[in-house]
Amino acid sequence: MNYIHRHIEDIVTSSEKSFKAVLVTGARQTGKSTMLKELFPDRKQITFDDEYLEDQAKQNPEMFMMLNQPPILMDEVQRVPTLFRYIKMACDKSNENGIFLLSGSQPFSLMELASESLAGRVAIIELAPLSLRETMNDPFHDPFVPTMSYVANREKTVQKPANIWEIIHRGGYPQLQDPSVDWQIYYSSYVKTYLERDVRQLSAVQDLETFRKFMVACAARTGEMLNYANIANEIGKDAATVKRWISILEASGIVYLLEPYTASVLKRAVRTPKLYFRDTGLAAYLTRWLTTDTLANGAMNGAFFETYVISEILKSYSNRGIDYRYFVSYYRGKDKSVSSESEIDLIIEENGVLHPVEIKLSSRPIAAMTSAFQILDKIPEKKRGMGAVVCLCSHPGALRDNVLALPAWYI
Repeated sequence: MNYIHRHIEDIVTSSEKSFKAVLVTGARQTGKSTMLKELFPDRKQITFDDEYLEDQAKQNPEMFMMLNQPPILMDEVQRVPTLFRYIKMACDKSNENGIFLLSGSQPFSLMELASESLAGRVAIIELAPLSLRETMNDPFHDPFVPTMSYVANREKTVQKPANIWEIIHRGGYPQLQDPSVDWQIYYSSYVKTYLERDVRQLSAVQDLETFRKFMVACAARTGEMLNYANIANEIGKDAATVKRWISILEASGIVYLLEPYTASVLKRAVRTPKLYFRDTGLAAYLTRWLTTDTLANGAMNGAFFETYVISEILKSYSNRGIDYRYFVSYYRGKDKSVSSESEIDLIIEENGVLHPVEIKLSSRPIAAMTSAFQILDKIPEKKRGMGAVVCLCSHPGALRDNVLALPAWYI
């Protein structure tokens, strides 16, 4: 299969010229080492998936570094956290940039290690699974924000997929873009490798079969508010264990927790995060939606569509090297002016302006779907900007003066 160019490549190459080290993180098999080898083909590479090299680095890191002088590419570096101290010393001794290219499949853990050991010396870059733009070879790079200027720029290169449900069901891992790769065998192997390597390394989980059931329970709740007690009851564990296991999924890039929007004026807003799987293909495998048609017409189609849209929006930011965690959120609460709870699926904050986004599995959106947007007008220090309903309509349109209807492929 031909290499699929990643939108973050220019961020990686510019960072390599500006920092002593570049760390590319992301879930297992998102294409980190493949991208680095494509961008730096002449760089010596070692991988700590090789148990011999891992043992050498752990047992005698000083000798290991002497035998593996920079410039060098080190893959799965999370396996040898003690090496970060020696990488720091090597960076401090050198006047050159780009001497270390590092990659690993435990994003949160690696970010913490790098922040503590290599502060000021390392650029940390997240590589997500492939976005729709990348799979369709679309050059558009701008982060998603529902404005007229964004739509005007987006429609210059936008391509409508033949069947968006095939993309949602297949997932975004690079290897799966080869149609000859069996979907079930791939995800079966992925889960087995994840359980036996990452889960054991991140936490002393002995009961891997129960952890597998826990992953299924989480996948069945993608797009929902996180209820630890509910999951605990289903798998026969206590809520504290479930909370710890959720942190494992988050640390290894399997799930994302979307935090609620908090403002003192919104006193009745919930404070519980929402759980989203990073890859819809993996979630479909775990919940046994085995074909495109059964997923598209099944009971969870709305949750999977929402999960897909959220994931694509986040990729549009991470692929520009932007840490989206600080300006995306959601709202759910009971406002005094309405009799039932209101919800805004996503709020994107940009320069003090709040852009509300509703996600609907509909080809004919209506303005009433955006009634909750007005709640943001109550926040005195912020301004409500243009919002959108992201859906399955065929073309962009206007629902109100400040609300757009946007096809999902415009993200």
